[in-house]
Amino acid sequence: MTSRHTAFHPITSTKAAGFMEEAGWWWATNFGDVEAEYRAIREGVGMWDLSPLNKWEFRGADALEAAQRVHTNDVLGMRDGQVRYGGFVDERGMLVDDGTVFRHAADHLWVCTNGNDRLEYFLEAAKGLDVQIAYIAPELPSMQIQGPRSRELVRSLTDAPVEELRYFTFFPEPISFGGAPVWLSRTGFSGELGYEVFLRPEHALTVWEAVEAAGATPYGVDVIEPIRVEAGMIVTDYDYEPHQRSPYDVGLDGVVKLDAAGEFMGKEALREIAQDPPNRLKTLRLPEGDLPEYGAAVTREGEPVGVLTSPAVSPRYGPIGLAILRTDVARDGEAVEVALGERTVQATVDVLAIDDPAKRKVRS
Repeated sequence: MTSRHTAFHPITSTKAAGFMEEAGWWWATNFGDVEAEYRAIREGVGMWDLSPLNKWEFRGADALEAAQRVHTNDVLGMRDGQVRYGGFVDERGMLVDDGTVFRHAADHLWVCTNGNDRLEYFLEAAKGLDVQIAYIAPELPSMQIQGPRSRELVRSLTDAPVEELRYFTFFPEPISFGGAPVWLSRTGFSGELGYEVFLRPEHALTVWEAVEAAGATPYGVDVIEPIRVEAGMIVTDYDYEPHQRSPYDVGLDGVVKLDAAGEFMGKEALREIAQDPPNRLKTLRLPEGDLPEYGAAVTREGEPVGVLTSPAVSPRYGPIGLAILRTDVARDGEAVEVALGERTVQATVDVLAIDDPAKRKVRS
């Protein structure tokens, strides 16, 4: 299958330093200065073409029920204009994916996933329901606008009441933004105050030019690993393989709503696991030097205790990584070893979301 270019490609192809092919799309790697891109996200405002985010439309009288059957958060309890993040699970409560549900109306949702091959999974779960499910990513490009100055920039490009958007809400009807109609959401993948815009392909260049002219710095995937590891954000096939980990293994406790009215696959199995989760997701502080690989074994005094899922070199914190650790080892300050080739290096367990564990920035 030929990989797709995003709707922003006519302009990013003239600005980006390079592209990489992954999951059926071409992604901009960086725009010539990764350190400046990092600073923009953490200190100013950055813009990222995240059109390859896999998006699905659920329409029909049973759209909410169809999404609830696979999602661990409380989908049935959502209001119009609300977004909820959580895990997509199988009958055993194991993660298939993780992502968001956007409620436009009771019969109209957007569902966003990491994987692009979830249609069969969704259709199987929705058997017997009045719902139509379609893959809409090519028809719905998206851009992230992230950083402590993002509200200021977004406000400058629209007359819509941006201040009314709380964390994990969106305007379910298009607004005028930078001279084009978009759907504006207060969500993102940075651990910072941020927004996402969703739009039709014919408006992509207008929106890009308006956001960049307003002062945003374009960034690419090269800066995403340190950003997301600092923020404790997981990605399918990096931090877990489908059907192998529970939401509790990867820090999703808060979005598994066992007491909500909605039923989802694996709920009873997760109720059992929740009583005594065997593993926890933590940050590891790693030593300077060569970085261990994704999936490197973690030991304590030679005994296997976990796995380093995502290593990265943070401009702010140095070498760090996300790790799934046995619960009795997942304590701040605990000393462990991480495999590096034929040897091990010492590492220290630290708090998850090391940059902002209380998530104050995203809620500011």
